[in-house]
Amino acid sequence: MEQVNVIVENAGKNLSAYIDGAPIIVVGDTVKEIEKRMKEAIAFYLEDNPAPVELLTGEFEIRYNIEASVFINYYSNVFSKSALSRITGVNERQLWHYAAGVHKPRRNQLKKIEKGIRSLAEELKDIVLV
Repeated sequence: MEQVNVIVENAGKNLSAYIDGAPIIVVGDTVKEIEKRMKEAIAFYLEDNPAPVELLTGEFEIRYNIEASVFINYYSNVFSKSALSRITGVNERQLWHYAAGVHKPRRNQLKKIEKGIRSLAEELKDIVLV
């Protein structure tokens, strides 16, 4: 099964998303809205286009690639910068810079953030409340 990467970016007061290599772009206020609109846009594109780009032929799964600034800002109601710093090991001040778009994180910083988030998700999925 092929993987289609959707890039999610800041677009001023909302979010935008596109598929690199396909003429599909959507906007929305939330990541959930982006996901819903992207699925609708792909379905419309495939329905309306007898010769779609190769990327969207056959079976594929959609993977959302979210810019670090979008992630940090979108989930700021869940993670404060200090909490995200503790989870990831990335300096809180640096996270503020990433969130504001002052700096783009290097690949190793992105990996640290991803590793911390995935580690927390793994820990949380095993919790049973009594």
